[in-house]
Amino acid sequence: MLMTSRVLKWVAGGLEALLGFPLIGGTIVLGLFWTPLVFMLALHIVALVITINENKKRTGHILGIITSCVGWIPIVGMVMHIISAIFLLIEAGKDEKYE
Repeated sequence: MLMTSRVLKWVAGGLEALLGFPLIGGTIVLGLFWTPLVFMLALHIVALVITINENKKRTGHILGIITSCVGWIPIVGMVMHIISAIFLLIEAGKDEKYE
């Protein structure tokens, strides 16, 4: 049985990777008037609470929260999205499949 925190890490990591692509991510963020940053902030906060309850690594979600706060800065946001995606996907891959 997959843990909820692991699934949320895969989803959040994939979305962060998508937003990390220069042209695609920038177009999504600007086209939707920075709403994806607010959505990702909420997703990371909820996922962080669940991750803490399951006693798993939380570095990726903390980076995701920081990324959502500074994501409006063009180059810094892109780099932070990529870093957050890497951390989240590595953490999701290393989590055990079974409780």
